[in-house]
Amino acid sequence: MRQVLRVRPKGRAVLAAALVLGAATGCSSAGQEGGAASQPAPARSFDAADPATWTLPIEAYLPSEGQDRQAAKAKELLIADCMKDLGLDWSPAPDLPDMGPKTLTDWRYGIHDAALAKKRGYKPDAAEQAAYDKAMEAGALDEDAGNGGTAEAALRGSRTEINGKAVPKGGCAGRAASRLGSDGTEFSEAAQRIGNDAFVRSKQDPKVVAVFREWSSCMKDSGYSYKEPLDASDDPRFSAPDVSGLEISTALADLACRKRHAVARTWFDAESALQQQAIEKNAENLDRIKKSRDAMVKKASSLLAGTA
Repeated sequence: MRQVLRVRPKGRAVLAAALVLGAATGCSSAGQEGGAASQPAPARSFDAADPATWTLPIEAYLPSEGQDRQAAKAKELLIADCMKDLGLDWSPAPDLPDMGPKTLTDWRYGIHDAALAKKRGYKPDAAEQAAYDKAMEAGALDEDAGNGGTAEAALRGSRTEINGKAVPKGGCAGRAASRLGSDGTEFSEAAQRIGNDAFVRSKQDPKVVAVFREWSSCMKDSGYSYKEPLDASDDPRFSAPDVSGLEISTALADLACRKRHAVARTWFDAESALQQQAIEKNAENLDRIKKSRDAMVKKASSLLAGTA
């Protein structure tokens, strides 16, 4: 029976506190030579009114969505070959549909889409949510098809022998990562640490503290009591699947106060400055990571093209 296992997380876009990347000043192009301090961030069509189009400096040192996909496909190909050698008919689980943030800066500083908030409050688009839920129900999850964990054991290397054949050290996933040069995760971890640290520290920046205070006062004038902007979206009363009238009214007041006091842009500017300082301090390590990432992407491309 066909084995279905997910071998990588779906996507990198997440809510603000979980990841690193944010908005930029817009128009630099990626791929220039030079040290880490001057490495440009990926270009996006910049719109000052849309945080989803902004780019934080650290994004230059994270794999792009295309690079992520290329590495993942190459790893899946290598795993499938390994599984076949062990007598297992295997394929990776399908990707889950995109839901919620569309870029690494989308929703990082909170919601910003008034039209969506009028319908969904702090929740993702209803159609996206429905497609995601449907995919989950259809089995876009790790599973071993009820065969006693054989494929999982082969993937992770928790058994030394399957079907009379030796399982590679580290399993098929380990062998694939070794041949590829990496599974890509370490390339983003150092950059993510810089981004996450900057995100946390940016909340203590005097200008950010001031706009948080102004936002909180604005919300109180509208009848809502929250200390910081993300406290509103994290309100446990809004955790139910259904969207309440209170959630929508809170989200709309939140948006109005954010816009009035330029919360997202002030916060982004503070975080960008902190990230740039960290990039300069860690220039040597970030350049090494970028070179390793580029080598991995090149190897993945060769594997997919059948030339490796």
